[in-house]
Amino acid sequence: MSDISEFLIPKGFRFGATRAGLKHSGRTDFALIVADAPASAAAAFTANRVTAAPLTVDKEHLRATDSKVRVVAINAGNANCAAGQAGLDAARATCAAAAKTFDCAAEEVFPSSTGIIGVPLPAEKLIAALPGLATQLGSESDHFQQVAEAILTTDTVEKTAFVRLDVDGKEIRIAATCKGSGMIHPQLVPHATMLVYILTDAAVEPAVLDGYLRQAIEVSFNRISVDGDTSTNDTVLLLASGATGAVVSAGNAEFAAALTQVCTSLARQIVADGEGITHVVELHIDGAATDADALKTAKAIAHSPLVKTAWAGNDPNWGRLMAAIGYSGTAIDPERIDIWFGDLRICRDGGRAAEFDETAAHAYLQQTEFSITIELHQGTGSCVFWTTDLTTEYIHINADYST
Repeated sequence: MSDISEFLIPKGFRFGATRAGLKHSGRTDFALIVADAPASAAAAFTANRVTAAPLTVDKEHLRATDSKVRVVAINAGNANCAAGQAGLDAARATCAAAAKTFDCAAEEVFPSSTGIIGVPLPAEKLIAALPGLATQLGSESDHFQQVAEAILTTDTVEKTAFVRLDVDGKEIRIAATCKGSGMIHPQLVPHATMLVYILTDAAVEPAVLDGYLRQAIEVSFNRISVDGDTSTNDTVLLLASGATGAVVSAGNAEFAAALTQVCTSLARQIVADGEGITHVVELHIDGAATDADALKTAKAIAHSPLVKTAWAGNDPNWGRLMAAIGYSGTAIDPERIDIWFGDLRICRDGGRAAEFDETAAHAYLQQTEFSITIELHQGTGSCVFWTTDLTTEYIHINADYST
């Protein structure tokens, strides 16, 4: 297995993007991913009970087709959420038009939307753009890049990841792109917005694909947070075209590792592009009573405005970490907690470590990326979690978002 920095595109897919007129900037805002034949699909969606219209349609379509997808239609600039029946009608009209364009069933179309919530989606703009976009699709890296760019909203950079590996002597590829910068605290089930599209040319049955996706999500997208807000539109879609003929069955450790590598890369790219951030923080929670307790501890820290603003100011105020641990709801003994900033011992047995060097700790926190390790001494539970600081720039971005 190798991590590829250059674009290596899986076989069996075509891509493209155009300007439909949804973004005020005039940039591309409508993208298509088209499978040459119905592709096996697995998907995970937001746990937010306020759910965007395309997600409702996606779930209906996956049930109707036994998890097969021909066309993924993605618009940016409008979330198509909180629009009532009109939102569902817009998503279904877009699917019907795409189905006619690509000679497939409407249920084989998977719509996605991202952008401002509560504004009706002008589906007629997407429908009008479809014929021209269909003629521009291609399977080269620049076509894939068009999708990566068109789906962005407040993101500052496109996000992609690629891996190739051998299965039974055949090379298979995994390519993925995503968007996400703010409103990032995915809580994906089964188990402003994060949209993730992962493609492989391996042949994988939908039920098997779903198992691989759940496993990869749990240690990647479900381990990040920028601002603690769970979007109404979060979606992760994994498609397998089968174009190489290389069959991946359940229990293939190498495929699982490759998929997890791609998902983790994208998850970390999302955090690194968080709205207004100046620091990326990798939290290591060890010695928790359970893995679930470790995750609760990490989230309490990652969602604390006091902690996040301290990081923004490079302030080694470890007392704020202790407070967050204390209210996290996990099993702890306050007098057994140890904390490190990188290799610097900050807290020992619940109190200030004798070797704590505030100047060194302040200097360490000035790095763009740093790690914090917390040992709870309660058991063998652990997790790694990625998050960010909270800056005045984040406030400016979101104070002016809709205007």
